[in-house]
Amino acid sequence: MRPVPTPMSYYRERLEGLAGAGLLRGLRPVDSPQGPRVRVDGREVLCFCSNNYLGLANHPQIVGAVQRAVAEWGWGSGASRLVSGSMTPHHRLEARLAAFKRAEAALLTPSGFQANLAAICTAVGPDDVVLLDKLNHASIIDAARASGARVRVFRHCDYDDLRKTLGQTTEHGRRLIVTDSLFSMDGDLADLKTLVAIKQHYDAILCIDEAHATGVFGSSGRGVAEAAGVEEHIDITVGTLSKALGGMGGFVCGSRDFVDCVINTARSFMYTTALPAAACAAAEAALDLIDAEPERRRRLLAMTADLRAQWRQNGFDVAGSASQIVPLVVGDAQRTVDLAEALLDRGILAPAIRPPTVPRGAARLRISVCADHTPEDVALLVDAVKASFPAA
Repeated sequence: MRPVPTPMSYYRERLEGLAGAGLLRGLRPVDSPQGPRVRVDGREVLCFCSNNYLGLANHPQIVGAVQRAVAEWGWGSGASRLVSGSMTPHHRLEARLAAFKRAEAALLTPSGFQANLAAICTAVGPDDVVLLDKLNHASIIDAARASGARVRVFRHCDYDDLRKTLGQTTEHGRRLIVTDSLFSMDGDLADLKTLVAIKQHYDAILCIDEAHATGVFGSSGRGVAEAAGVEEHIDITVGTLSKALGGMGGFVCGSRDFVDCVINTARSFMYTTALPAAACAAAEAALDLIDAEPERRRRLLAMTADLRAQWRQNGFDVAGSASQIVPLVVGDAQRTVDLAEALLDRGILAPAIRPPTVPRGAARLRISVCADHTPEDVALLVDAVKASFPAA
């Protein structure tokens, strides 16, 4: 007799299905601080998969700022911001971020995911429409769905498709366009000048997520909006403290009225414990370094431009990368896993990125270079990929 499945057997069957498709994931412990080299499985390897773009996660200046803040403020904040968790370091960092991003106001959240959820659910509701680039981050997609607004998706960086879609949404209330400024899996950039012109023509609201661009792009490191010269025309900016700034947390920037609405209506802000004060101190120290050491981002972008050129010369598919994120698109999920393991054998940590993070048939290694890598490190990566790719 065939065994009767139990309610919990579904999860085992689901895992088996993922394994059969080459999509099963696991957690690999890292036994060292973050840096260009980390310890994995008892040995040191070159790390080309971190979002620690400026090499600040273990910077002595940030470590010292955290130590001093813990000594002064303790660790946990103890409550949500609207209860007793709104400490002086939160307000100080928010004022610093608003000035940095050229916005009237800024608001911290415990993560970038929560920042998108707070911003989008405040910006639109059931009577409105939100228009998303197809390759937007999962946090943007989930936030748009949670907002209750009608969700429309336009083809990736296809602004004629966006115009067409906007022309079909005249019956709605507010129309919110949301895009990553730097797309986290392809490494390409949104055309913010064109998006500003579109939002002005259609009287829409424009929200950009500068998570992967803050600290890296622009003459002052403020992001792609600075580099494009359109900061004053961006209505809402979302960002994170956990990538180039090397810490933890997210933020929303915009008008004073909009940020006050987030404070009063966004459930993902209202009902969560505030960031530790020491995380705010770390972010302030990171902003100091971004201001004082522009050569970090210059060196980073120069190294990645060289890497893209080398891989294109070797016939590798790097999608539309124009940033520190340089994908190596393989296609098949299992073949990508095999390549990642072959690279690990050669001392390179670059895990496979597979569906649903990327579309089916577009599995890849998402190579991210950091400012504390050296040209010699990048040369080792190129040689390892050239040696391993045919065998994958």
